[in-house]
Amino acid sequence: MPSTIHPKQDENGKPVSIALPHAPTPPGSWIDPLRTATVVPGGAMPASLNGIAFQPWSGAPADNAGWSAVEGQEAPFAEPAFEAMPGKRVAAGVVVEEPDGRVWVVHPSNAFGGYPATFPKGTRDPGMSLRATAIREAWEESGLRVVLGGFLCDLVRSRSKTRYYRGRRVGGCPADMGWESQAVSLVPRARLSDMLVNPNDAPLLALLV
Repeated sequence: MPSTIHPKQDENGKPVSIALPHAPTPPGSWIDPLRTATVVPGGAMPASLNGIAFQPWSGAPADNAGWSAVEGQEAPFAEPAFEAMPGKRVAAGVVVEEPDGRVWVVHPSNAFGGYPATFPKGTRDPGMSLRATAIREAWEESGLRVVLGGFLCDLVRSRSKTRYYRGRRVGGCPADMGWESQAVSLVPRARLSDMLVNPNDAPLLALLV
């Protein structure tokens, strides 16, 4: 399959070439909870899934101040104090679960960092909460608008210490993914270990599968 250009430019306004683009799955894959469904940037999606429409998040925050106040981070669940580690960036991510039991996974563009697939995560900006960071990263990498529902775990990864939350989709559209992702998949739990092969994700898989 020839390389393609991502429809969205990177943070420097430059085009992103995808060397080995993914192929989208048939429409029926989205409604079958036992199948993996995959969409590529700008690809076709059903109108809705599990009663929630797929529509781009037109009112997504545009700056750190907006993300710091974003809805979806206010649920009163308990989480331990976060202890940063010397030499590691502070990051946050989210595992977004559907009512049908499947889980959303992103495919970093050109398997960046050695991740053919992983969960949305990213570095926290100064002054931003971990919860707000997780919601922002979910939108930037998967195109989804999410609400956090609980603490999952803290993981020490190659370059960061990352807090992961559980989340649920309340809007957005994965076809609207940012340039950092070349595809987004909805995966049955039993198949997560086949797709998330980077060892850094193994502790998360153990909790989910």
